[in-house]
Amino acid sequence: MKVIDTSIPDVKIIEPSVFGDERGFFMETWNQKVFEEKVTGKPTTFVQDNHSKSKKGILRGLHYQIENTQGKLVRVVSGEVFDVAVDIRKDSPTFGKWVGEYLSAENKRQLWIPEGFAHGFYVTSDEAEFVYKCTDFYNPKAEISIRWDDLDIGINWPVENDLVILSDKDENADLFSMETYVR
Repeated sequence: MKVIDTSIPDVKIIEPSVFGDERGFFMETWNQKVFEEKVTGKPTTFVQDNHSKSKKGILRGLHYQIENTQGKLVRVVSGEVFDVAVDIRKDSPTFGKWVGEYLSAENKRQLWIPEGFAHGFYVTSDEAEFVYKCTDFYNPKAEISIRWDDLDIGINWPVENDLVILSDKDENADLFSMETYVR
């Protein structure tokens, strides 16, 4: 496994070792010991796995929980997405900054998004299947959405032909104010 630093030190790109031949490929997608040694440097427990399927132009996020904060290890098993993590840790030197990475079935990259980050993704292929491990359970009563197009954050989403399909929750998401935001 290769771990690649991003512009936000706690967010990591993970490239698994892939062994392939004419029959197909094999890769290890999760190894507790290696993950803790190379990525987090501390014990990390995942309690929930999720799997979603979305069509081109779907934008999910930016989501986070104010209780049961979740670290996420995300990857794409079919198609491609542009995946984004926004640092919402008030005392962090990278507060309000974002990292974006293309994840696809082809590049097999994973992204580690620790607790204290809002998360979202935009589907760039005809459809995509997105899977992720979470360090805490989903708590809908504690979930908050930040506007995907908030100017204070300034994410450069790779939107094509103004195609952005949002859920009602994401359409009505809160604005992010770096001056008044409290996590």
